[in-house]
Amino acid sequence: MRAAVLVDVNRIEVRDVPRAVLAPHEVRVRVGAVGLCGTDVHIVEGHANYHRDAHGRVVPLASCPQILGHEIAGEVVEIGADARGVRVGERVIVDQGRTCVGERRTPVCEYCATGDSHQCEWYAEHGITGLPGGFAEEIVVPAANVVPLASDLDLLRAALAEPLGCVVHSTETVLRAPSRYRLAGDAAAVRTVVLCGAGPSGLLFVQYLRNVLGFDGTLLVSEPSARRRVLAERFGGETIDPTSTPLADAVRDRTEGRMAELLIDASGAGAVIAAVPELVRKQGTVLFYAHGHAGVDLSVMNGVQFLEPTMLSPCGASGGFEPDGRPTTYVRALRMIESGRIDVGSLVTHRYHSLDAVPQAFAGDHRLPEYVKGVVVL
Repeated sequence: MRAAVLVDVNRIEVRDVPRAVLAPHEVRVRVGAVGLCGTDVHIVEGHANYHRDAHGRVVPLASCPQILGHEIAGEVVEIGADARGVRVGERVIVDQGRTCVGERRTPVCEYCATGDSHQCEWYAEHGITGLPGGFAEEIVVPAANVVPLASDLDLLRAALAEPLGCVVHSTETVLRAPSRYRLAGDAAAVRTVVLCGAGPSGLLFVQYLRNVLGFDGTLLVSEPSARRRVLAERFGGETIDPTSTPLADAVRDRTEGRMAELLIDASGAGAVIAAVPELVRKQGTVLFYAHGHAGVDLSVMNGVQFLEPTMLSPCGASGGFEPDGRPTTYVRALRMIESGRIDVGSLVTHRYHSLDAVPQAFAGDHRLPEYVKGVVVL
């Protein structure tokens, strides 16, 4: 089969690769759509490599090229002899993470037992930790890892259930945290949320807070891109251009000096980490969602620690399993998109209609002013 293979930093080649052998508990999915994620960009540009050997050492691309892509939707074309709950021809989204439940391991590890699948003791991830991902004609995963669509939703939008699932999981972590200020439920409610970064994840955060959680407080969104600010305002945010106004000054003015009880970093920018002491209220909550943060000295934490904030750093779309073993968070995210509660279609600015277009997609399109989200549609 054909796949777009990352063979070196900033070097992707479309080539023929062997088809995976189907195990009895697995299904083969013909890829119909796969989203381009910021994590993919980090890997392509050499800022990260999550492929490790048994001793935890990085496996270089030169010795083991990777097929990226983890936001996947497609159609089941083959099922293993012992695969349950799925039929050939069903359109599905894919949970890219291999866990105890998907692999039918008994007993499950302590993390899978509590629904924290992204921290599975034996976790491996298609498109990120070295397993072949979605920038290919097909992918083989455990049957429990696919969630059938319950509507005629197109696969392009269905593929974005994965990033929405990550946002859902992160927000649920905030809701469970023993913080002074709560998003709902008591007198010490969050009055102001400051969200840094209105990329795809940031825009999903805005919608989830407004449309699902019903947050009706002040939602300030810091974003330098004019196009992304327009989308953030459409979804219910009040925007700030940090290139024209110092962010801390703008937040101070709009909160009458109170600042943010909840700060969400969806940018991965080092400048945001440096600004945390100026942005968050004492004993507020800081959600470190994005990766990156290059160029920041850890001394910035001196100012953070004096504020006694609750600091959270959830990762992935874990959050429990359905009775049939399917990932609960993915099911929830897909149904939100299918019902129209979350608009993911408006985020997609770039469509790529073949694997041959993948190298160009990572050659700089994501830096264009009009770019928000790219999806490869096969």
